[in-house]
Amino acid sequence: MTNAGHRLLWTIIALLLVAAGAAALAAGFGTLHGASPQATLLSAGLMDRWRTAAPWSTLAAAVAGVLIALAGQRLLARELQRPAGRLRGTLSHPGRRPGRTRLAADVLADALVRDLTGNPGVRRARVVLTGEPPHPDVWIRVDLTADAPAAGVREHVRAAVRRFAATTDCQPAHLDVTARIEPGQP
Repeated sequence: MTNAGHRLLWTIIALLLVAAGAAALAAGFGTLHGASPQATLLSAGLMDRWRTAAPWSTLAAAVAGVLIALAGQRLLARELQRPAGRLRGTLSHPGRRPGRTRLAADVLADALVRDLTGNPGVRRARVVLTGEPPHPDVWIRVDLTADAPAAGVREHVRAAVRRFAATTDCQPAHLDVTARIEPGQP
């Protein structure tokens, strides 16, 4: 599912929960047309059927609750997973001669992190590769020291990305660099 699909799904779930909560609140305050705050939630006929079906009615409600909880857990687990397009495992390129070159994508990201942190102005770096191997999207976050010269760090990041592209034969389709500057000492 795409990011837009996930946002739409969570928006629908949120709207349904808000609508249910608003309806219950309105019924509790007696402002809902045809609902009295003293009225029971379930009709007498429905309560009689519930009691007649016992213990199966309770078991059915428990099973329905467990199924809904499992569905919610699965949905939440899916949301917390890494992006589906992330380069995992092996990055493979056909060579000029017969054969293929295979590299672990995590090794490439770690190498780019080491290259980026080679500048004294870069305290930490994080790299995420997404997309297809010939033209991956490269997401970089660098944490800079307060005294790091912006122009020098910018050129260092450009050079590191050029080295990455030359080494892996992967020209980034999209490059996103975020720089955070740590506060200086007073």
